[in-house]
Amino acid sequence: MKFTKLDYCQYLLSSQINYTLTNLAEHLENISHDKINYYLKNEKLTPRLLWDNVKNLIVTDEDACIIFDDTVLDKRFSEEIEIVRRHYSGNEHGIVRGIGIVSCVYVRRRVWGIGCRV
Repeated sequence: MKFTKLDYCQYLLSSQINYTLTNLAEHLENISHDKINYYLKNEKLTPRLLWDNVKNLIVTDEDACIIFDDTVLDKRFSEEIEIVRRHYSGNEHGIVRGIGIVSCVYVRRRVWGIGCRV
């Protein structure tokens, strides 16, 4: 079975809590964590691709809002993860080795995850 952009976008849209590759691999038969990781490493997935897949699901409302949030996943003890960089952490009040993530969420009585940037 081949892993595609559509598979990944559907996972991002349907998962409300856990967006990890491990969680995704656990829900797919014949697709391993390594296969998904290799795909994401070699495929260019843009925020536009995700937006094109969700924009028809968004119900506009003047009381709705889009929320952007940035966070740093602390990975100071990880030596092998390629995307670990030095980031300022508000929790630590200093620089830590970690993964920077920016999330975009649309809120209108229900929460839609629009995109995530690492």
